[in-house]
Amino acid sequence: MRGYGLVFCLIGLGVIAVPPLAAAQPGPITATTGWFRYLLPQIPAGGFVTLHNSSARAIVLDGAQTTACGMAMLHKSVNRSGVDRMVMVNSVTIPAHGSFRFSPGGYHIMCMQPTMKPGETVTVSLSFQNAPDLDVPFKVYGADGKPGAK
Repeated sequence: MRGYGLVFCLIGLGVIAVPPLAAAQPGPITATTGWFRYLLPQIPAGGFVTLHNSSARAIVLDGAQTTACGMAMLHKSVNRSGVDRMVMVNSVTIPAHGSFRFSPGGYHIMCMQPTMKPGETVTVSLSFQNAPDLDVPFKVYGADGKPGAK
């Protein structure tokens, strides 16, 4: 019983031996060059980003959220019978050890009721079916939609 006195004393002082916590590991998805093309508050803004997958398995992106949009959706531009349209997609797949690019004229994040302003940086949270969510900074550009343009 005598050896337990020190243990109870240490516990009473709030000193408890605990194994060290594992350091947070970065997820398998990283993002580069996130940006929005903003026109007017009543016109949807288009979001573009390149996603990189460092894992050995395909990862499925199935959503985007941001306070800078009333609603954010995954979209794709398509041409049907000579008419350009945008259609909603439920998900996109980033291949194992590969990349997926959201770009003008192709896949994009459609931002309905944008509240952003050119020159700002807004955060978009990307959600995946089989990977942790990822918060990505998106720079906001004006009508010319060119990163680096004045």
